[in-house]
Amino acid sequence: MYENFKYLDAVAQKEITKGVFSGSVLSVIHKGETVYLKSFGLADKEKNIPMKTDSIFRLFSMSKPVTAAAAMILIERGLLDTRHLLKWFITEFSDPVVLDENGERPADRDITIGDLLTMTSGIPYPDGTPAGQKMGALWGEQSEKYLKGEKLLDTVSFAKEMGKRPLMFTPGEKWMYGASADIMGAVIEVVSGMKFGDFLRKEIFEPLGMNDTGFYIPAEKYSRLAQCYEYKNGGNEPFTHFHLCLTDYTVPPAFESGGAGLVSTVEDYAKFAKMLMNKGELDGVRILGRNTVDFMTRNGLTPEQRKTLNWDSTKGHGYGNFMRILDDPSTAGLIQSEGSFGWDGWMGCYFSIDPKEQLCILYFIQQTGAGTTDSARRLQNIAWGAVK
Repeated sequence: MYENFKYLDAVAQKEITKGVFSGSVLSVIHKGETVYLKSFGLADKEKNIPMKTDSIFRLFSMSKPVTAAAAMILIERGLLDTRHLLKWFITEFSDPVVLDENGERPADRDITIGDLLTMTSGIPYPDGTPAGQKMGALWGEQSEKYLKGEKLLDTVSFAKEMGKRPLMFTPGEKWMYGASADIMGAVIEVVSGMKFGDFLRKEIFEPLGMNDTGFYIPAEKYSRLAQCYEYKNGGNEPFTHFHLCLTDYTVPPAFESGGAGLVSTVEDYAKFAKMLMNKGELDGVRILGRNTVDFMTRNGLTPEQRKTLNWDSTKGHGYGNFMRILDDPSTAGLIQSEGSFGWDGWMGCYFSIDPKEQLCILYFIQQTGAGTTDSARRLQNIAWGAVK
């Protein structure tokens, strides 16, 4: 049935041979069973350490779907609602202000929890826009404090400081990738009364047996962390800087980033993916209700908001709960069913789930600025085309 999986080997290995990536791990899950799992290349080419299927990866934005699942748990319990106002939980988001090229003005309305989950809140990541520059100054201050060995802001305190910065636009006006998931992590902490990381561990990681997933790496596992690379001077060189206030993962961080802070393995994240593919349950352990997973994996954008969902990796997709949702396979160029969903990370970790076919792919690399790679799409089409 899976004889065409030989083409997976060829594509994944070619990326290593050509020097596009140093190493990777690739897994395919079909009807709850792992039908393909292989590692390629090196986890650390300077030390000649081979990549292994239990190598640990920085997830970056693949942390976001986990944060969305945590929010769904609170929604199921009646402790949170998508129409709740963000200022009810973090008062610094009261009376939001918009800053753009036309200057500063009051926002037309408040931010809702639903705005966070659909990335329509207007809360920016650091960038070159007027609002993004002010946000970038805050993130930069934290990075400088870390380098000086000074105490950093914790998850909620960081969110409160972000609440004092201007928005890029009035909430709900359009889609824009930003720091919404980090704010969502702080909301989860406030509502649950637990540290965000403790909530994830108690409600998701421990029940699913995700023992290699968290916001830091214990000393006995640290040697399994894959080196991250950046394309520089005509080749891949070790990336030695910090991005989005994420440090070296050697100690539990003060700021537990719901948008980018988790580390995991392919096999661990596969358990999370299987849970979603199985409508909220894995091996007799239920994390979410069936209807909740259906809600979580639907497009949440209006046609107007979708006009700015214009990345190459989101062609043919809607967006909701920190994931892309496929509704036009032809435009996306993907051999998948409508309703397939998933996301990726800044260093190239990628996953996609097709509920109709009960098929999932996970492709993990560690290269800065990678996101959804060309090879991830090709590997996905090979896997879906191979299933008879």
